[in-house]
Amino acid sequence: MKIPVLNIHQFHESSKLNEVYVNSFSHHMELNRKLIDTPHSHDFFLCVLFFEGRGVHEIDFKTYDIQPGSIFFLKPGQTHFWDFEAPPEGYIFFHSQSFYELNFLGHGLALFPFYCSLLNPPIVTVTPEVLDSVGKKFKEAYSEYSGNSMLRKMKLLNLINGIYIELTRCYTSRTDLDKPLSSRYADILQRLEVLIEKHFREEKLPKFYADRLYITTKHLNRVVKTTLNKTTSELIAERVVLEAKRMMVHSPGNLADVAYALDFSDYAYFSKFFKDKTGSTPTAFQKTYL
Repeated sequence: MKIPVLNIHQFHESSKLNEVYVNSFSHHMELNRKLIDTPHSHDFFLCVLFFEGRGVHEIDFKTYDIQPGSIFFLKPGQTHFWDFEAPPEGYIFFHSQSFYELNFLGHGLALFPFYCSLLNPPIVTVTPEVLDSVGKKFKEAYSEYSGNSMLRKMKLLNLINGIYIELTRCYTSRTDLDKPLSSRYADILQRLEVLIEKHFREEKLPKFYADRLYITTKHLNRVVKTTLNKTTSELIAERVVLEAKRMMVHSPGNLADVAYALDFSDYAYFSKFFKDKTGSTPTAFQKTYL
């Protein structure tokens, strides 16, 4: 039972450069409609800017309004789809993690707040002035990608990095972020997110993660409570429920298989867990959503 995961090489015109893709959004939709007209996920980082268009963008079962000035960010593994009420115009780019991080060794993509999914929403809406400024950078990236100039991969990398920097400044000034974190807490939270992503299927108790982080369970709960106002157990459970929803939507079939894939001892236990966390049984959720 696998969620459809798209990679860069499936998209038309992606052969121009390995590990990076840039296009106008309308052209992207026209070329790749068969790939993206149903909910799916990616194995790359994605950023899209809208000059025009109305509708909703669903990301991991949360909906966000699309309007002129909306800019979205997606990490690998997140499930999403678009539902437009008015024709969209804008730009889109995506790239692999290695495309960016092998060239900027001093920091990773987690530096940017919009890619910290535990803390921050995957959207920022900018003013017309900022939209015009950032839009010019997207347009330049598209022009560079479409051409064949010397050192264009290096130029593209620097353009994307510049876009990320400008959007980070805009994001932190326009998004209601929590109070600033200590660097220690931010580091623990970032490493916890990586560990949960890797082990949530088989490890559902906070002690496992605290041990891997070389801190006590009490201190881990303090960090999570301070930063997210949740317990570590709630954080783990949310990830399990998210994966269950993804599987039920993308691979409709025997729900017992979902329970098995998530390492529950039997379906009855999984069903009780899911209802406790969501207020709905797996069967009711699947039927309603589909």
